[in-house]
Amino acid sequence: MANSAQARKRARQAAKARLHNASQRSAFRTAIKKVLKAIEAGDQAAANETFKSSVSVIDRIADKGIFHKNKAARHKSRLAAAIKAMSAAKAA
Repeated sequence: MANSAQARKRARQAAKARLHNASQRSAFRTAIKKVLKAIEAGDQAAANETFKSSVSVIDRIADKGIFHKNKAARHKSRLAAAIKAMSAAKAA
């Protein structure tokens, strides 16, 4: 239990930050799920549009340090590869 005024304030700040970070993590995951849903639907144009809007969300959250930049880059790369594979599957 926080005994000093400074420790109590820091506990309040941590609780507030935790709630904000949780919503940011949720937005990150939602952005990825939207792209995956578009890919599963088989609509490459919609998947591309959703991917473009999701990239800004993913980058913004990574810049804030909620997720590591490499994690964000890994997700973006895998999503882009999945979208690219859609056109290869249609051509074959």
